[in-house]
Amino acid sequence: MPRHIEHIDAIARKKGRAVLYLEFHPKPFKEWRDYRYEDDPTRAAVLAWLDAQGVPWVECGPFANPNLMAPYLGQVYLDVPYDDTLPEYRTLCDYLEHPDGSMRHEGVRFYAMPLDHAMKNAEHDDPGFWERWAEDF
Repeated sequence: MPRHIEHIDAIARKKGRAVLYLEFHPKPFKEWRDYRYEDDPTRAAVLAWLDAQGVPWVECGPFANPNLMAPYLGQVYLDVPYDDTLPEYRTLCDYLEHPDGSMRHEGVRFYAMPLDHAMKNAEHDDPGFWERWAEDF
């Protein structure tokens, strides 16, 4: 049975808040075609660290864009509120980022999806939206 991966903006709308997520892939767009997240040792190490720390995560898709069908590149939603007063959030930041905000791990990017940005796609939650989209694709 195929697995269902939700777009990060849909997750934000369901949670009713900003959400955190990670992307794993080479920076130059031309290299994405050959990227295999299943074989990425950095992704595996980061996910192992998340598991060891008890950080809940689930695979997610990028911000939904009905104008293109982007491949899944190993993105994960992190079920930790975007709140720098929370110890769980601070631990996550300390592992993923240097004090200046740059990333510690090559090919890993740490993002927050604001709820107001996710709400730009609210019509995607309407019943049948994606089925109608697929018919017209």
